[in-house]
Amino acid sequence: MRQLSWAPRDILAGLLVILLQVPAASAADLNIAAFHGQWRGSAVSSSNVSIYFEITERDMDVKIAPYQQGGFEITWSTVQRQKGDPDNPTEVMKSTTMAFLPTDKPAQWRAVGAGDPVDTGQYAWAGIQKKTLTIYSMAIGEGGAYEMQIYRRTLSGRGMTLEFNRVDEGKPKRSAKGQLIKYAK
Repeated sequence: MRQLSWAPRDILAGLLVILLQVPAASAADLNIAAFHGQWRGSAVSSSNVSIYFEITERDMDVKIAPYQQGGFEITWSTVQRQKGDPDNPTEVMKSTTMAFLPTDKPAQWRAVGAGDPVDTGQYAWAGIQKKTLTIYSMAIGEGGAYEMQIYRRTLSGRGMTLEFNRVDEGKPKRSAKGQLIKYAK
């Protein structure tokens, strides 16, 4: 009978195969505190709104901080380059700040001041599933037309991945995907 001899690389390769076959542990939803901090990065945006600016780049800053009663406040700023001369686009800085308070449901928040969207014109809420903080913002315009903006911020070993989608009346209008790193608490 032949005796097996194991080289260190064979042992490592075998362990790797075993680890890859073991299902990942079911991760519980992260706490909002995991998202606290200041984040900076860039994204690529695609749009079907303009033929001259179908693909553009964006610079992004995000700050997430504690807010009263277990809530959180988020400020995001974006430098957009989607107007003007396509060879030398105009840079436009947009910033938004929103505060959220917890609801009776775990890992779900309602925007401060959120009321009837028909009366206020806007409604927003947030939730965490596993490692992703998602903010939904719905605006109601003239004649009842609606727009949804969905921001998914997912934590990973590399920082925070952002996925943004804007939908008007059920039709995709713009999306962006980018990577941010944490640069301050």
